[in-house]
Amino acid sequence: MPDEIPDYTFTEITPILKGWSDDRKYLVRTDDGRNLLLRLSAIDNYDRKKEEFEALKTIESKGIPAPKPVAFGKCRGNSSVYMLLSWTEGKDADEILPLLSKEEQYRLGVKAGILQKRLNAIPAPHDLKPWDVRFGKKLDWRNERYLGCGFRFNHDDLMLSYIEEHRHLIKNRPQSFQHGDFHCGNIIIDGEGNPCIIDFNRIDYGDPWEEFNRIVWCAKKSIHFAAGRIDGYFDGFVPDEFWELLLLYISSNTLSSIPWSIPFGQKEVDTAVEMAKEVLLWYDDMKSSVPSWYRDAKKTGE
Repeated sequence: MPDEIPDYTFTEITPILKGWSDDRKYLVRTDDGRNLLLRLSAIDNYDRKKEEFEALKTIESKGIPAPKPVAFGKCRGNSSVYMLLSWTEGKDADEILPLLSKEEQYRLGVKAGILQKRLNAIPAPHDLKPWDVRFGKKLDWRNERYLGCGFRFNHDDLMLSYIEEHRHLIKNRPQSFQHGDFHCGNIIIDGEGNPCIIDFNRIDYGDPWEEFNRIVWCAKKSIHFAAGRIDGYFDGFVPDEFWELLLLYISSNTLSSIPWSIPFGQKEVDTAVEMAKEVLLWYDDMKSSVPSWYRDAKKTGE
């Protein structure tokens, strides 16, 4: 039970059902009146969760707005791992964005892009294999998994061909800390209109530009937020080489999302397939490396 955390007594325990993490999550109130986020995981995840907790310490030390680490350890007779984090007050970005003006959406995107840049400035361990070796294997695995999953979408050959023709772009890429699931669904907007990044359970290290692989979900919610995120990250000067590499990462992630969605039911499969079709539309069947939503956002003003 969530009330079996060493050295803590909770007066209120509220389950949190939102999100895709395997963690069980609770909003808890301590006997001294604090609201905290409690995450419980299987003991098999101990090392991974310990890495996440230590990463949050680093993030806190750099002043990046994110949940602050409070306590970590084993519980329930050493059968589970617990993590206590500060509770982030505010509203979910994906819910509040449609209520804002396009200018406000863009400004929030710029702020989010600046935060992403600060996260990506955290260095990776020195003993990592080169990115083209690590991600090259992931590209192969994702392609094979997609082709074997039993679900296809029209013109998927265009995406598969793009990946093969542009995989050389991953050579000699730098590696840094990655949030691993950076999009508006994992951003909280506080009372002063500032973004806070949450849900670090997919942290990794790799090409910092790969962190944009889920920006399609931001663009789906707000093209102005998505455009602002890119402009904020690059301080308004987006390098030409970014676009082709971004499309490689988006293509790979789009394909892999389809087999990933299967265990969650037909509705999620349909969502993944529809997103794949939308990506092809945005990129003019892979003939343009700059997505139409970015160009549209810039045309209509920020």
